[in-house]
Amino acid sequence: MPSLEEYRALFEDYLAALPFASELGELTEAMRYSLDGGGKRIRPLLCLACGEATGSQAEQLLPAAAAVELVHTFGMVHDDLPALDDDAIRRGRATSHVHFGEATAILNGDALLAQAMELALSYSTPAVARELAWATLGMIGGQYDDIRGSGDLARRNALKTGRLFEAAVGCALAVSEVPEEQQVPWRGFAGEFGLLFQLVDDLLDEDGLAAELGLERTHELAAEIEQRARAQLAEIPADTSLLDELVLGLKSRVAAR
Repeated sequence: MPSLEEYRALFEDYLAALPFASELGELTEAMRYSLDGGGKRIRPLLCLACGEATGSQAEQLLPAAAAVELVHTFGMVHDDLPALDDDAIRRGRATSHVHFGEATAILNGDALLAQAMELALSYSTPAVARELAWATLGMIGGQYDDIRGSGDLARRNALKTGRLFEAAVGCALAVSEVPEEQQVPWRGFAGEFGLLFQLVDDLLDEDGLAAELGLERTHELAAEIEQRARAQLAEIPADTSLLDELVLGLKSRVAAR
């Protein structure tokens, strides 16, 4: 079984060689810039690790994993725009609209989303594209709640952050053709993993739920969700050691602070 680092290296090579539509011309420079922004690739790794545990080969999963990452990057590019979160820096670099201009950033996000759907539609089943469309609609709905200041924080987090983690797992299940009745613990794990990821981010930034609940209670809640995620993994009749390692990776981000 490949390690997470081996999967990450395999994914980076695939993403670097991924061809974009020729019609996009020099817009692909902005797309590459956003994709090469130094992310940890947790979502595609989640897809690859789930797919491996359900019996698929990495080569089968890479288009779906890349589609997940492209949707994630689309969301970041658009969320950073002046009309939304108006962020000038992401991961220590100028955001797309600062580096290339606002109009190019809008088109950059559009192109990333369209390329993601093209990758998803390369499968014989429409389920991969359906998972990504469901996640994208959730991300957009969560961002709309955010700019309007409506809905509670838990709902916004579930839509803006959690949906794509759930789709990463759902795409792997679709590629591996896991019967629906066997998907329950997988999807349960995905939901808990998304919650844990958001809580860890809030703890690191001391905002969101950490500001609302206090650091101590948020740490306690993160520990509870971690145990729930592991309980879901225990229900899965497969080797889920890589998924457990991803959970540990989230936990270690907080412990290191």
